[in-house]
Amino acid sequence: MHRLSRRQFFETSALAGILAGARELRASPFGWPIGCQTFPVGKDIDKDFPGTMKQLADAGFQAIELCSPWYSEHNFGFGSLNKISASEFRKVLGDAGLTCVSSHVDMTELRGDKLPQTIAWAKDRGLTQIIVPSLDGPRNPTMEQVKALADEYNRIAEQSKKAGLQQGLHTEGFELSMVDGKRVFDVLFDLLDPKLVMFQFQISTITSGLVAADYFTNHPGRFISMHLQDPDMNAPVPAPDPAARGRGRGGRPQKPIGQGSIDWVKTFTAAKIGGVKNYFVEMNLELMKASVPYLKSLKI
Repeated sequence: MHRLSRRQFFETSALAGILAGARELRASPFGWPIGCQTFPVGKDIDKDFPGTMKQLADAGFQAIELCSPWYSEHNFGFGSLNKISASEFRKVLGDAGLTCVSSHVDMTELRGDKLPQTIAWAKDRGLTQIIVPSLDGPRNPTMEQVKALADEYNRIAEQSKKAGLQQGLHTEGFELSMVDGKRVFDVLFDLLDPKLVMFQFQISTITSGLVAADYFTNHPGRFISMHLQDPDMNAPVPAPDPAARGRGRGGRPQKPIGQGSIDWVKTFTAAKIGGVKNYFVEMNLELMKASVPYLKSLKI
């Protein structure tokens, strides 16, 4: 029987550890970090930011998407983040083994004198992506209103790009409305400059007829990220949830990723075509935690 020397033993053990770590890092489609959007845990962050980040990391998440100071002013939590410095923020994430490159911000934080402040806030925290949940237009817009908002966002994105930040548009109430017989979201692909603005797809909008894989395939290179939900499209439609606030979360019961109706192999495969670079699970905390094992095992 061949015996390993002490040196060979430690070298072999170290190599095994490196390989195991590499497998863990690539334990998600395309090696993308398993991410979660922090909106569902905003109140928890208010109570205990370090503890909440440790809880997410212990659940298997490797990245978070932040929410801006605006959210703390509207009873969504996150207020504790306004009391710590950018370096403290980065230290908490580093201690938990998490990364953060993206944040949601409100349009009001990108207008006028607020834009340079928001850019500075993002860059101080090491962010590279700024996502707007909605352009916040009216529910029954005219084409002139849609064009005006698109022009405004193009200008915002141009200034952001000069500062090294990528602007991206999510899919909320206004973008799902109709204008001249077309969905506003579809019209915006023509109005927003592809050199300046990317999109973030909300998977749960399948309940409104938007299929992620189709959008990724039909608009290659236009997306930067996606929010993951897994609606059960075979379940009865529940009564409207006032807490959803038109944020694309209603319509069907949610299940952990991999247990609902979304074809995830098709979705992730198409996401590559769409240009997606990262993703964030966004459901209640227990559903987000229960989604990690599937994402670790998903092979594309």
